[in-house]
Parts: sequence; structure tokens; C-alpha cells
Amino acid sequence: MKIDELLKESKIKYQKLKEVAEIGTGCSNRQDAIENGNYPFYVRSKEIQRIDTFEFDEEAIIIPGEGGIGDIFHYVNGKYALHQRAYRIHFFDDKINVKFAYYYLINYFKSFILTKAVNATVTSIRKPMIEDFEIPCLPIGRQQAIVNILDKFTQLEAELEAELEARKKQYEYYRNELVVNDKWLMVSLGEIGTFVRGKRFVKNDILSEGTPCIHYGEMYTYYKIWANETKSYLDQNLAKNLRVAHTNDVIIVAAGETVEDIGNAVAWLGESDVVFHDACFAFSHKENPKYISYFMQTEHFRSQIKRYVTSSKVSAINAAGLSKAKIPLPPLEEQSRIVSILDKFDKLVNDISEGLPAEIKMRRQQYEYYRNKLLTFV
Repeated sequence: MKIDELLKESKIKYQKLKEVAEIGTGCSNRQDAIENGNYPFYVRSKEIQRIDTFEFDEEAIIIPGEGGIGDIFHYVNGKYALHQRAYRIHFFDDKINVKFAYYYLINYFKSFILTKAVNATVTSIRKPMIEDFEIPCLPIGRQQAIVNILDKFTQLEAELEAELEARKKQYEYYRNELVVNDKWLMVSLGEIGTFVRGKRFVKNDILSEGTPCIHYGEMYTYYKIWANETKSYLDQNLAKNLRVAHTNDVIIVAAGETVEDIGNAVAWLGESDVVFHDACFAFSHKENPKYISYFMQTEHFRSQIKRYVTSSKVSAINAAGLSKAKIPLPPLEEQSRIVSILDKFDKLVNDISEGLPAEIKMRRQQYEYYRNKLLTFV
């Protein structure tokens, strides 16, 4: 059946879920989960755990009773276990295609459940709220045709996600092979450059324009290997009393909540200086800045600096500790060649405007467009 035919208007009747489905919770708790269990165990998150015993053997839709309400849905067909605060919707009416109902809930359940709340969010739902949700009663053939189209979109997205994950592993492998290479002379960072610590400013100081700055929190959420523009700015009068990184410096996180937070790095390639936070160091050197930054993404670098991290209320490392980390140092020409290869991989697996992430985003938007079209009835 063609999409145009599926979109033709027709008078649709609706039924409440309690009229066509059995709704209930499971009996299992998170501590019942085991690694590599025989059956899927649905809890209150997108993550599917495993368990060695099952409670149900059926085709059903799973939704959480708390957390992620309206955002988390699972379709299951077979044996599974269920958390005591997650709900199963099992249809006893064979005129309902379960996969069709699954897609319909994804599209409309959240807006429905928000009408039941006095606030903008819902922290928990009860069985009667689910029972009152209405689904359209379409001919079973039309339901299946819609499912077939939407399944193709979800399958394509899953294939792209798998491809992206494989390419990420390949990227990490080649990054380690190219950068951590024992044929090059190993030198300490302290031998090839110097570290300068930033000065403190807080999030409330950040503006939408002014003097460019990098806050250490943005090093985890915004910046990647390199940057030539900043997300944030400071007032010029405040900025002149702070410290700056120069073009080609590498900015490194030196303090955080955990040891794993230490070492995030970004090469600053902007034309002017940039103010940076006191939880970071700027590393000045005469090497290829992106080569240095790529090296600092490797486990080889992270494992070296861990021994120099101190932990109390926060984890931190000083300039002396960072200086001791050793890096393989090929000639500048070879550094540039390595950077060129890694840039291509990085764009493929991380760039949201190009590469696989952009393709996945486009397919997801296409899927959502057709899901809305196919599941809108007047």
C-alpha cells in the first residue's frame, strides 16, 4: 500500500486501552538483574537488563511508571521480566496490531499524559491514567502497512547506529596506532612545552558576547579536539584580569569530580587569545596542536596522568604531574600527516553536520515526519 493511500482521510473510531488491553506491572527489582541472563529485563530506563527467570511470554508494549514517562517505550515479543514500577500493555483484542499501537504511543502518549499533570512534567503514572489513553481502530491491513513503513525507517537507523559504533572503534584503534607509536622518540610534555593555570570565573559571569572564554564545564559537553570559536564570552573589564591561552595552545582540564574527568583537552586555533578557567591549564609548545590534542584523548595519556591525580573533595592534577606524561614525538611533517588521517575519522564519527551522525539525524527526522503523517487521523 502506497503512503498516499494510507494518508487518505477516513472516519476513525477510537477505543480506550482498557477496552482492548490488559495493563499491569511486573514483580522484579533492579537487584534481580544479572549479567548475561537468559531473558530481557525491562526496568524504568532505555537500558534493557538481563535476568535468568521470566515473568511473561507475550507480545506487549513496556512503559516506565516513573522517570522517562512518554520518552521510553519498548516493544517485546517473547519471554521477559518486568520491574515492579514498569507497566506492560498486552492486547487481548486481535484487531489491534501491537507494533502499530507501539508507534502510536510513541507519537501521542506523552502529550496525553501531560494533560493529566498540573505541572509541565509527570514524575509517575498510575494504571487508570494509561487505561484512558485512546488508540484508533483502523483496518488491520492498514495498521500493518503503516508498521511496515515505520519498521523500515527504524531498521535503517539501527543499521546506521551500528555502523557508527563500528567506525568509532576503528577510529580509536587507528588513533592509538598512529599516535602511540614506539618508533618515535618518547619525550615528556615538560620537555617540549610549559603549563600555565587559568584564573577563576563563574558561570554567572558568562555573557552571549564580549571577550571569548572557555569554561571548564564546556570541555566535557561542547568542545572536541580543536576549536577556533568559543561558545561563551566575558565582560572585557573582568577578562583583562584573567589568564589567556594563545593560538595553538592546548587547554587541558586539571580538576573535576572524578579522576576520569581529568585530561580532557582542546587545541585552541582561534586567531586571538582566549580566556580560560582556573580548573584548566594552557599548554604552550611548538608542535602540531591537534596532534597534541589527539594524543590527550588516548588511554595511554590518561593512564600516565592518573598516578599524579590527587583526590579529596575534587580530583586534581598540577603542572608538575602533567609535565611528566610522555608523548611519542615524530617530526612535524609526520604529525601533520597523522592529524590529517585522524581528522577524517573524527569528521566521520563525530561531526553533526557531516558524516554518520548527520546521516542518522536526517533519517531520524525523516522517520519522525512520516510517523506523524501516518499516525495523524481526522
